Amino acid sequence: MKMVFTYENMIFLLRGLEITLIIAFSTIALSFIFGSILGIARFSGKGILAKLSAIYIDTVRNIPLLLFIIGFRFTLPLPPVASAIASMTVFTSAMVAEIVRGGLHSVSHGQWEAAYSQGFSYVGTMIHIILPQAVKKILKPLMSQFVTAIKDTSFCAIIAVHELMYSGMIVMGKFVTSTQAIILYALIAIIYFTLNTALLKLSNKIKF
Repeated sequence: MKMVFTYENMIFLLRGLEITLIIAFSTIALSFIFGSILGIARFSGKGILAKLSAIYIDTVRNIPLLLFIIGFRFTLPLPPVASAIASMTVFTSAMVAEIVRGGLHSVSHGQWEAAYSQGFSYVGTMIHIILPQAVKKILKPLMSQFVTAIKDTSFCAIIAVHELMYSGMIVMGKFVTSTQAIILYALIAIIYFTLNTALLKLSNKIKF
């Protein structure tokens, strides 16, 4: 127990948690932006952008995240953390896009007709009428996807990004018993659980 909860170990894990948060929240912010654009483009169903969005989303959703993480790390001239953020953003954006598209489809078609009858354009209807209603419907699925993104940062350990999981693996190298390893990974699990639970509770407090 004492060997696990040393000051040096805790500081090392906290630094790993810092990298985890940087990767996770960068991914969340970027994928929300790009995913929303992709989702809206695919929802429109018209033009080359809709077709390209559909191809992108369907392709990415059928490839494991781990392959993107490895592929980006060894094919792009990016430092480890930037590579992790880029690969996770590419993957998560496709998931967010489908959530956004589903939210847009859930809004009654009558809303479009009513807006057009009042002289709104397609863009005006989307911004002022459809999107505000869709956001209410997609908030919980989005938060669930963002929780998944936080957990998925652990895959970045495979390319030696010093996030929480990789930091835990390094610390585990100091131990000699299975009990110490179990305690360490239980601690890491508690950190992930606490972080994700806090995010979900925050989402429940958001009101429109």
